[in-house]
Amino acid sequence: MKKALLFFAVALMAESCKRGDERHDALSSGQINHISVIIDDLLWNGEVGDTIRTKFASPVTGLPQEEPLFTINQYPLKLLEGFTTNTRNIIVIKTGETKFEVDSKKSGAPQNIIRISGRNIPELLEIIERRAPQIVEIMKATELREAQKRMDSALIDTRPIQEKFGIALAVPTTYKIVREGPKFIWLKREIISGNTSLIIYELPLSALQPGPDLVNNLTRIRDSIGAAYIHGTVPDSPMVTEGAYAPYIRETKVANHNAFEAKGTWELRNDFMSGPFITFAIRDPKRSRILVLEGFCYAPSKEKRDLMHELEAIIKTLNFN
Repeated sequence: MKKALLFFAVALMAESCKRGDERHDALSSGQINHISVIIDDLLWNGEVGDTIRTKFASPVTGLPQEEPLFTINQYPLKLLEGFTTNTRNIIVIKTGETKFEVDSKKSGAPQNIIRISGRNIPELLEIIERRAPQIVEIMKATELREAQKRMDSALIDTRPIQEKFGIALAVPTTYKIVREGPKFIWLKREIISGNTSLIIYELPLSALQPGPDLVNNLTRIRDSIGAAYIHGTVPDSPMVTEGAYAPYIRETKVANHNAFEAKGTWELRNDFMSGPFITFAIRDPKRSRILVLEGFCYAPSKEKRDLMHELEAIIKTLNFN
């Protein structure tokens, strides 16, 4: 009898572990930048649904074509306990007692479940409006960690980067170093009908300062780097910042260092190629420098949101040695 009970317990534990592994795999294999919104159709098709779409599917800054911040899949409340619980990012919205809860699991397979309820539609709208920036930051952080986790298994030897810049960076083996300068490295990944690139270079600490000239200074610096290192196949075709739209710039932190983040579009002068870029200019007072890491892509036949997301994920593995 004892042996039978022991066998049953071991079998139960094994089945539990198997289900846990399956759920972990389901979460880890989910599409990047997707969220599930669990809400009754009546709310989804009304003002509440419109607000959700405005807050979580607004166009991504810096892309040449409109692409949503997150791809939203909507499910009715009756599926709450079904397969949609294997999504990394879930928002549950319903009427009832006023509530806003964030249940985030960061270890293992990360998952965020956001629960929002209000006594009526105006209260639901008020909670969503007020909490949307917080929810977006939580979900963006989770998706960056997921992208970084997917890169961990196959990374290039980054000793050239460490020796040149004194930093550690996780770069997938799909990227190859294609050009180097005294304080410059260009890594590129070839994709179908295009490529993605990461460049790293240094500036004097005084080169970029907050103020009205920040955008112009950053544009001038980007264009000088393009003139020196990045050209098209025809004469006089350096990479330049597209003049029609000024880059979007904000202050942020990368690797616990103050930084400027810039998003915009680039083009090759006198050539046909163009695409989005994301630049992080990171202040490094210990080395009296600004370290610049920039990702950009050329993918005319593809959506670019997730390509740029991967580049941001690589940049944010930065660690100062």
